[in-house]
Amino acid sequence: MSKMFKSPWLECNIMLAVLIISFIGMYLIGQGLETPPGGMSGLTIVGWLAGFFFLSFGIALVAVIGGIGGGVLFTPFMLAFTSVDSLIVRATGLIVAMFSGLISTGPFMRGGLANLKICVFCAAAYGVGAFTGAQGAIYVAKHLGATGEGVVRISLGVILFSLAVYFIVGGKKIEWPEVKKIDGFTKKLKMTQPYYEASLGKVIDYPLTRAGGVLAAIIGVGMLSGFFGLGAGWAIVPAQNLIMCVPLKVAAANSGVLLGMGDCIAVWPYLLMGAIIPVFAAPWLVGQVLGGLLGALILIKVKAGFVRYLLIGFMFFACFGLLTKGLTMLGVIGTVPLWINGVVFVTIFAVVIVSIVRYMKAEG
Repeated sequence: MSKMFKSPWLECNIMLAVLIISFIGMYLIGQGLETPPGGMSGLTIVGWLAGFFFLSFGIALVAVIGGIGGGVLFTPFMLAFTSVDSLIVRATGLIVAMFSGLISTGPFMRGGLANLKICVFCAAAYGVGAFTGAQGAIYVAKHLGATGEGVVRISLGVILFSLAVYFIVGGKKIEWPEVKKIDGFTKKLKMTQPYYEASLGKVIDYPLTRAGGVLAAIIGVGMLSGFFGLGAGWAIVPAQNLIMCVPLKVAAANSGVLLGMGDCIAVWPYLLMGAIIPVFAAPWLVGQVLGGLLGALILIKVKAGFVRYLLIGFMFFACFGLLTKGLTMLGVIGTVPLWINGVVFVTIFAVVIVSIVRYMKAEG
C-alpha cells in the first residue's frame, strides 16, 4: 500500500483522480448544453473522449510491451477507421508515441533492460530525421489534398505489411540475434551492457555490431516517424535488432526511451501548424501515461516470443485497414462495411492466440 504514495504511482493516482473529476465535470456541463443543428450533443462528446482514454490505455499497454510506441497503433487505426484529418491524427500520434516512451523510460532504466548508451548514440540522428519528416508531411497536406491522404495511407499499409512479414520470417533469430563479427567502430564505442532477463532467471551479456549502419538507418526511421506520425518504434526495434543485433526485448526497451527523446522534436512543426488540438489530444495523452507505465512493468517479465506474436497481429490488422481506407479515398473501391473489419480482426487474433499458446507450450 505504501508504494501507492511513492513515485511514479503517486503521480499516476493524482492524474487518475483529476481525470475522473474532469469527466464528471464534463458530464454535468454536457447535460445542460444545447446541441447545434447537425452537431454532437455534449454527452456524446464526453462519451467519445472517455472512449479515447480507454482505447489509448489499451494501445499504450500493447505498444510499450512491443517497444513500438503508442503512435504506431494509434495513427494507423485512426487513419484506417476514422475520417479525422490525417495531419491532426499524425500530430496527435507523435504526442501519443512520445508520452508512451517517456512514461516507460523509468521502469526500463531502473530495471536495467534499456541500454542508455545505445539510446544516446541514436537520439541525435532520430531527431534530425523526425523533424525533416514532419516538414514533409506538412508540405504533402498543403499541396496534394485527398489524393495525398489516400497515398499516405496506402504507403503506410505497405510498410506495415513488410514489417509484419519480417517479424514472421525472422523467428527466433529476432529474439536472440547471433553476432558473427564485431567491427572496430562498434568495439570502440563500448555500448554493450548486460541485463537480468527475468523470464530466464539469469544475466544476459550480448555483443553488438554495425553501429555505423544503425546510425544511418535511424535517420531514415526518424523521417518516417515525422512524416507518418507513428513514433517509429515499429522501425526502431527491427533496425537495432537486424543491423546492430540487439536482443528483441532490449531493442523494445531502447525504443521506448528513444521515442521519448526524439519525438518531442518532430512535434514542433505540427504544433506551429495548429494541427494539435488539446481537447482531442488530452485523453490520448493520459491513457498513454497510465497504460505505458503498466506495459513497461509487464515487458520486464514477459518472454520475447509473446511480444513478437502480439506485434504481428496488430500490424496485419492495421495494414488491412490502411490499404482499404486508402483505396476507398482514391476511388478504387467502395467503403468497407464495419462487419468485415470485425471478421478480419477476429480471424487475425484467433491465429495470434493459437500461435502464442503453441509458443508457450514449446518453451515449456
